[in-house]
Amino acid sequence: MPESVYKIIELVGSSSVSWEKAAENAIVKASKTLRDLRVAEVVEMDMHINDGKIECYRTKLKVSFKYEGD
Repeated sequence: MPESVYKIIELVGSSSVSWEKAAENAIVKASKTLRDLRVAEVVEMDMHINDGKIECYRTKLKVSFKYEGD
């Protein structure tokens, strides 16, 4: 890992089930276009409420992956 560089991006995943599933959805989707995902840090969690019921969970993540640019 010496002299490695990692890029950090923010993602927001959503789910009607849970915050954990929202985070998983974000990682699964990101892994389809980003390689070598390393660490995901939960930054924030919130939810949408409609008529007193939870409609959607959202999880904001900071995700790092190995930078391979010039």
